[in-house]
Parts: sequence; C-alpha cells; structure tokens
Amino acid sequence: MPRIRVITFDLDNTLWDVVPVISGAERRMAGWLEERVPEVMALYRDGGAITDLRAALIEEQPAIVHDVSRLREELTYRCIRSVGRDDESARRLARGAFEVFLEARHEIEFFDGAIDALERLSSSYTLGSLTNGNADPRRLKLDRYFSFSFSAAEVGIGKPAPAMFEAALGHNGVRPDEAVHIGDHPVDDIRGAASVGMHTVWANGAVQRVLREADTTIEPTVEIEELDELEGAIEYIESL
Repeated sequence: MPRIRVITFDLDNTLWDVVPVISGAERRMAGWLEERVPEVMALYRDGGAITDLRAALIEEQPAIVHDVSRLREELTYRCIRSVGRDDESARRLARGAFEVFLEARHEIEFFDGAIDALERLSSSYTLGSLTNGNADPRRLKLDRYFSFSFSAAEVGIGKPAPAMFEAALGHNGVRPDEAVHIGDHPVDDIRGAASVGMHTVWANGAVQRVLREADTTIEPTVEIEELDELEGAIEYIESL
C-alpha cells in the first residue's frame, strides 16, 4: 500500500466538544442583542417564530444552508427587521451580534490529547481540516499544524458530499489511498470519506456517543475512543 501522505481532520466534536461552545456563544449573542434590541428577544423566546423565519430563508436561498455564518447573520437580520428596525440599523446590529457570537464560538477547550497528536503527526504528514461549520483554524492557532483547510461555505456543499474530500485530495495532489480522514460523524465524516476511497478513523468516544440519538453501525478503517490513540491508528493504517 502507498505510504499515507495526507491526514484530514473534522473539527467540531472531533477535536473539542462543540455543544457547550455553541450554547455559550448563543447566550453571549442574546445578551448583546437584549441590550440593543430588547424587543427582538420575544422572538428568540418563541422557538416557533425563529424556526419559521429560518425555513423561509432557506427556501429563498437554498445554498445558504452550507454557509452557517451567512445563515446565522441573515437570520438575525430578519429577526431584527421583523420587530420594526430599519434596514440599515438591522444590518449593522446583525453584523455586530454575529461578531460577538463568532468570538465566543472560538473559545474552545480541546479534548485531551488533541494538541499533542496534531503536533506529532504534523512532523510526518501534511495535515488539514474539513468542516461543515464555521470554526476558523487560524483563530484557534491550528494553522501551526494544518497546512490547508476547507469549509462547506468555501466548497459550496458540506460533507458527506464528495466535494470537500476531493478538494483536499486535489489540493495536495494525492490519491485517496494516500489519505486518511478523522472525524466523529458516522455519515458526514466516515461514510463520506470512504465513498471517495480515503481511509478513515472514527473518533467515537463518550462525548460523541452521547450526542447521537441512536446507535449506529459504521465500518471505519480504525475506531478510537481517545485522541491519544490516534498515532497508533495511523501506524495501523500504514501497515495494511
């Protein structure tokens, strides 16, 4: 088998637990909005109203679903407009609210072993990230390890569609059997990467299992529970 040359990583729920991060960011954004547009908070307390506005937005702009940053900012704008603010004010407030959210969204705590694994693997392999979300590796100082990053917003469609995996392969000029993808999601990450011929490592620890609503059956190349098992997983793949 050819030597592994490239390793790609999912970010949210693979390198850190994203649930408390997003919850905290949403609370901070809500606090910011409450100080400046208190009347909009009634909408946020009424989950149905937000759901309806979101559904209408996606129906009008289907592609926006792959750009979670644009989706959140535009939804915030529409909420503010719906309570009577003028267009210019609503745009300015939505932009400010999103910046508050985005700053808090990058206040993460890495899983144990994540940084050590990245540091060691980056000395032997080309590493990159593939995400459906809006975590920015540069803001997290992960560009010390990742030489490339692709997001669903940039590619135009998210995992498990082949496009993001193919973008990583093409960017590095490698064949699928020379690459490994590491992720937590059994469909978006593992089946998606396997569908283009990449090797896969399923990060399936306690946090990831709690997030799933039901048990799932998946056949990764290797399954791990902790990130300190990652180097051993790559060594195993190299030996196949």
